[in-house]
Amino acid sequence: MQTEAGASLNTTDASEPRGRGRVTRPALTAVVLGLGLLVWTLDKLSKEWALRELTPDVVRPLLGEVLQLTLLFNPGAAFSLGTGVTPVFTAIQAIVSVAVVIAAFRVGSAWWAAGLGLVLGGATGNLTDRLTRPPGFGHGHVVDFLMLPNWPVFNLADSAICVAAAVLAVVAFRGIGFDGSREGAPARDSGSGPDSGGGSGSDSGSGAPSAAEESREQRDA
Repeated sequence: MQTEAGASLNTTDASEPRGRGRVTRPALTAVVLGLGLLVWTLDKLSKEWALRELTPDVVRPLLGEVLQLTLLFNPGAAFSLGTGVTPVFTAIQAIVSVAVVIAAFRVGSAWWAAGLGLVLGGATGNLTDRLTRPPGFGHGHVVDFLMLPNWPVFNLADSAICVAAAVLAVVAFRGIGFDGSREGAPARDSGSGPDSGGGSGSDSGSGAPSAAEESREQRDA
């Protein structure tokens, strides 16, 4: 009776934290795609506003000198890197976007889902500019308009990618796997603990005489 109660208690303790608050895979897929769509929408709307309200190379303070606005058309990657190989970045962003959509249907962690959603929104946001803006398909210049002190001009899509990188770095540091597993997590009790079925075996091997041995000794005496 003691063995069964102990095994049941250990099984509950090991499995309860995993089951509580667990998110289903369809819900995680919805997080990736929904967050990606939200970031893409905000990025597109902010760029349309910048094109309408800002003048190229004219700086407008937003939060004093901490955050300023200026319109810039960037043929390179995020933060104006690689301006001479625009088609390469177009291809990379397209591949990343497709890969994230595929991964969205396999992710098993809410943290990974959030990071992938930010990556998807950022990559597709800038990819849209590459495909639709001048000077042509695949060569389009990305609209940048946010400026920090001693920092290249950027946009919301760039910001989302940077936040995603930070989130995924923390996730990796905490040992959370893509499937939701955690490194070093305690395994389910295998029945070898002190409260498990092995308890009676440990008593018999501890040096104390069993009931049968005591009865045999009394008959010999």
